[in-house]
Amino acid sequence: MTHRLLLTLWLTTIALTAADWPQLLGPTRDGVIEAPANKKLIAPQPVWDRALGTGFAGPVVANGKVIISHRLGDDLVVEAIDATTGILLWSFKRPTDYVDSFGFDNGPRGVPAIADGRIFIHGADGVLDALDLETGKALWQVDTVKDYESPQGFFGRASSPLVLGDRVIITPGGTRDGKPAGVVAFDVANGEPVWHSVADEAGYASPMAMGSSQVLCWLRNEVWLLEAATGQVTAHHRLRADMEASVNASQPVLLSGNRIMLSAGYDVGLHVLQLPSLTPLWTKEGLLDCHYGTPVIEGDIIFGFDGRQERGQTLRCIDLASKDKRWQSPPVPGGTLIRVGSHLLAVTEQGELWVIPTAAASFEPLHQVQILRSGHRAHLAFSDGLLFARDGEQLVAIKAFE
Repeated sequence: MTHRLLLTLWLTTIALTAADWPQLLGPTRDGVIEAPANKKLIAPQPVWDRALGTGFAGPVVANGKVIISHRLGDDLVVEAIDATTGILLWSFKRPTDYVDSFGFDNGPRGVPAIADGRIFIHGADGVLDALDLETGKALWQVDTVKDYESPQGFFGRASSPLVLGDRVIITPGGTRDGKPAGVVAFDVANGEPVWHSVADEAGYASPMAMGSSQVLCWLRNEVWLLEAATGQVTAHHRLRADMEASVNASQPVLLSGNRIMLSAGYDVGLHVLQLPSLTPLWTKEGLLDCHYGTPVIEGDIIFGFDGRQERGQTLRCIDLASKDKRWQSPPVPGGTLIRVGSHLLAVTEQGELWVIPTAAASFEPLHQVQILRSGHRAHLAFSDGLLFARDGEQLVAIKAFE
């Protein structure tokens, strides 16, 4: 499939869901959305906040509802909140016994996905739940530890579900009946298994659609391109750190020219591969080594947080054509970002929101506002002029356009 056809399919998705942010990194899973029509950028203003439990799972938005999953005591809790007022609409909970091996919070990690009136939540404990969007009623559930021998890994399961047609796809990194089940597809209506494929361990990136017929997954050891209908492997390419204590967490980014960019820390660096063969085109270490945040693009300019979280990160502007750095921010522990039209909205691990024009010649934020507590790294959501962000204690709505 050509890049032009992929782009057409994705722009169609944007047109159909312009006010929604229904999955990880938004409508097209790339952290990019057009600025709201007939609205202008303003100095960020708090609108509402709501208390939460623990977890790194970011919010999603559909039909005027913000959906957030978090952990309260021994329960996984999913809440629907009115996007404009912050009023709770419904709440769902189920028991969970996940305990993080490294002493971090006990999840959840994966961002929910919303499609066709259903919500899909993949918990750190490996349980996949499907709920009704309007009522929060449980529709079905799959335990991937029991059914697919999903291992806990370093930090539990963090794959955000991908809904593609009538399938919901996750990456449990397990096996079933002795056969590989690194990637699994279920029927969205009833949770029945459709296929399982790929002999690989789970990573911390999530599956992404390549048009309507293929799925790209970056797992622990390799990048995989699969047929969405059958799970058949079309191409694969080994890409991981040499050291054992490492993760692939940043999402692949689709580039022009039918190329895909992948980036990780731990001496992996930035890699550009050709689709659909996954043939390596070029690689460079130290240019943009993404520990967990996913970069966003504007043409051949890419913006992302570079560096290991333990050592500090900088937000960088990179020219992919010249393979040069244009500018970088002062060091921070880390952060996540999205692009809304011609502006970056980045939230650092220190809880500060940066609003930066993409055309800036240097690190020149228009606004720097404290919106969260420090020590968090959840993905952001944006809908109808409002930015939604969370830390380990609260969810906030910030007006950025009016």
